[in-house]
Amino acid sequence: MTTAGALTRLPALAAADPAQLLPAREQMAFTLGFHIILVPFGVALTTLMLIAHWRGLRKGDAEALLLARRWSKVAAVLFAVGAITGTVLSFELGILWPRLMGDYGSAFGFPFAIEGLFFFLEAIFVALYIYGWDRMRPWAHFWTGVPVSLAGVGGTASVVAANAWMNQPGGITVEHGKVVAVRPAEVFFNDAFWLEFLHMLIAAYIIAGFVVGGVYAVGMLRGRRDRHHRVGFLTGFVTAACALPVQIIVGDTIARQVFDDEPAKFASIELLPATGDHVPETLGGVLVDGKVRYGIKIPDMASLLAGFKPSTTIKGLEAVPAHVRPTDAQANIVHWAFDIMVGTSFLMLAVALWFAWLWWRRRHTLATNRWFLRSAAACGIVAILCLESGWVVTEVGRQPWIVVGHLLTRDAVATRGNLWPFFGAVLLLYLAVGAAALWVLRSMTRRWRQQGDEAVSVPYGPERPAGTTTGKAS
Repeated sequence: MTTAGALTRLPALAAADPAQLLPAREQMAFTLGFHIILVPFGVALTTLMLIAHWRGLRKGDAEALLLARRWSKVAAVLFAVGAITGTVLSFELGILWPRLMGDYGSAFGFPFAIEGLFFFLEAIFVALYIYGWDRMRPWAHFWTGVPVSLAGVGGTASVVAANAWMNQPGGITVEHGKVVAVRPAEVFFNDAFWLEFLHMLIAAYIIAGFVVGGVYAVGMLRGRRDRHHRVGFLTGFVTAACALPVQIIVGDTIARQVFDDEPAKFASIELLPATGDHVPETLGGVLVDGKVRYGIKIPDMASLLAGFKPSTTIKGLEAVPAHVRPTDAQANIVHWAFDIMVGTSFLMLAVALWFAWLWWRRRHTLATNRWFLRSAAACGIVAILCLESGWVVTEVGRQPWIVVGHLLTRDAVATRGNLWPFFGAVLLLYLAVGAAALWVLRSMTRRWRQQGDEAVSVPYGPERPAGTTTGKAS
């Protein structure tokens, strides 16, 4: 749906908008923004868990096995929270946007049906994997974790397919405003699917990797510089650092696809009111009454990035019909979200390059370089900010359409009842679930620290030699 709220409404058309449009937008923005944070952990934390598990079995590494066991418990908690928030989102689609589901549910709902299958598959194998510690043969247990990661990838692909279809709908035949034929394969594998899916999948590994690395970086800053923390930090941080350059290339490719297929969104990204060539890249700035103010302009750069030559013509907002043209406020939100996404990506890349240099020249200082550890810890928060900004670009950039070219957001929203109390109830539910999840995770890590690693038996594999201990978990 849309992450737009009060800032994205056009005052001149406010009277024409249904009264429920604002609360519906606000609720969808909040619930989607909350849920999207959990998605990377369902996809990538389980992969990090399997990497540690494989190392533990292959190399006889007791610390890696311990990390895998603990990460599996964290993944289970986040999976449960994601199940709750995802279920609420599925109900919201029908309650808040009845025309979307009524008119286009036969197409839009297909990827969600596939996602449901992956969800149940993931739930089954999460239970098997958690139960399997101490009860199954080592490698048989490892393989029960593989479907967990694969199902997470499949579920992500399904949700991204639905979102990509809203941006570039295909696979349907519409007559007199009604869908009369659906081609499921074309709906799922629509023109925007592959790049959006790859972008989200890589983002999952970046977010999960930097968050996990950040947790252990904080532990190292607090003096816990044992091997347990080093392995935990390197597993997460190196995964994210390796994925980041690939993501930047994929992101640049997507921007060029948006230039070709979604000119209104691209004009908002570039904050471009009028069509022209030799278009500068505008950093910051705002669009006020159709004019860009306060931005820093890099001559010809937008045209160069879009078409590899300064003479490339880029369509401005004026080329979009007035009744479906993004407002100045919507364009500003998309532009700033894009700048934040790109800016945070390069900040994280700088930290990743710093890590590579330290690993090459001063590997022994990694655990003691406090400025690097602070930067690595901050990457966890920065990565989440980057993720949220990217989804704002996708969702607000589609406005005022909910299905581009077919259905306007204001025409899809529910028109009966008062949605504000519903929003308030959902807000309280999500805050309660989020607080409970943080409390559970904090209790788990506190218990691990108080027991000490030496008090926690190795799941299987080599026991620690007598008289040896390891450090505390963060």
